[in-house]
Amino acid sequence: MLDGEIISADSMQVYRGMDIGTAKATEQERMLVPHHLIDIREISEPFNVHDYFLEAIDAIDAILARGKVPIVVGGTGFYIHTLLYGPPSGPPSDPAVRDRLEKDLEALGIEALLERLQQLDPVYADSITPNDQHKIIRALEIITISGRRVSDFSWKSRPLLPTYDFRCWFLYYPRPILYERLSKRCDEMLAQGLIEEVASLDAAGIRQNSTARQAIGYRQTLDYIDNEQTEESYARYVQLFKQASHRLAKRQFTWFRKETQFRWIDLSTTSHEELADIIASDYSHNTPLAPPEPPSPPAWTE
Repeated sequence: MLDGEIISADSMQVYRGMDIGTAKATEQERMLVPHHLIDIREISEPFNVHDYFLEAIDAIDAILARGKVPIVVGGTGFYIHTLLYGPPSGPPSDPAVRDRLEKDLEALGIEALLERLQQLDPVYADSITPNDQHKIIRALEIITISGRRVSDFSWKSRPLLPTYDFRCWFLYYPRPILYERLSKRCDEMLAQGLIEEVASLDAAGIRQNSTARQAIGYRQTLDYIDNEQTEESYARYVQLFKQASHRLAKRQFTWFRKETQFRWIDLSTTSHEELADIIASDYSHNTPLAPPEPPSPPAWTE
């Protein structure tokens, strides 16, 4: 087998305390296989894609130096893309500019900020929606700092970084199975104490972290905590939590469909043993893979 160590590519697992809602590997699991880029920031500390790139490269080099195989695992497509092709060339974040934009968000709402972005950079604005709050804020920040449109910073068409020889797999279930599994996982998170976890993070300042407070499960729980907690409101909260999880899965399918390096593997027709054999065989190749086309897009519904 690969004899590897895991590097998380989950943008929320970097934060201490965000355990249940991110399905973070348990302490026992981390004792069996070393994990990296988990619990490396306090909830009050910022973390962005540039930080991830630098931390991930350091972890990869350290693992290789030990004669092990780095195994990057996670669903934050932007982070994985950056690791494959290098970070976007926009300017680093400016806390003062970000703070002003956050205040505008609270005062005006995300729709007003998207409208502002449409005026300043219609090309980039057309590629996102009001749900992409982080991207809207970041785009306006880049424009404010650099005086250039986000669409002027070309990085998606760049070649793979030559430093490493990547092998990439996208593991998936068909929509009906995936939705059922996601809904069950939401129920399990609630049973494990997600509401209590979010309440603790609320006391620690998660609302001041513009990225963490919008994470799936955490945003819905904060909204539930803020309102009268009745049986009806709880049922609505659970419904919204599951819907947000389904929508995240849809976005991940859409994102990784554009990532041509990935071989798609249907876990409903592939056993764990077969999967291990496929990965071991692919890894042993000395030339880049030519992965098959991903399956036709599933009929996503809510």
